[in-house]
Amino acid sequence: MTLSILGIDIKNKNWQLRKTILTYISMSLIAIVVDNIYAIFGHGVRSAAMTWMFIYPLICGALIYFLIERLIPGVGKTTGYRLFYNVYNSGIATLTVGGFLKGILEIAGTSSTYIVLFNVIGWLFILVGLILLASCMLRYIRQTQF
Repeated sequence: MTLSILGIDIKNKNWQLRKTILTYISMSLIAIVVDNIYAIFGHGVRSAAMTWMFIYPLICGALIYFLIERLIPGVGKTTGYRLFYNVYNSGIATLTVGGFLKGILEIAGTSSTYIVLFNVIGWLFILVGLILLASCMLRYIRQTQF
């Protein structure tokens, strides 16, 4: 009985990772659409920050979670994984929103000193998230050795 429950738990964690990957791919596509729509209303003026904001959810989101799913599929059931998940995703969201706001300001022909905070806080969240992931990986390795 315990073995079947454990199998269900692993399936649910794998589905959660796949759902996260699909969500980040969708968010990347939405970022591309938003950039193009904004360019139409901005009379064709574009911003590099807004054009490339889809990179954060695509590379930092979908690609990283795909690698986690393939390389360490059981890490999702370790203690602390949810904290990594929340902190890391907050970093990606902060960087994406920061890119969007920077793009709006560039198209409007102005700037703000607060945009730097989005980058600093976003990358800080990602760094802390990766440290938490490394901690989860170590726990997972220790659990699977015994």
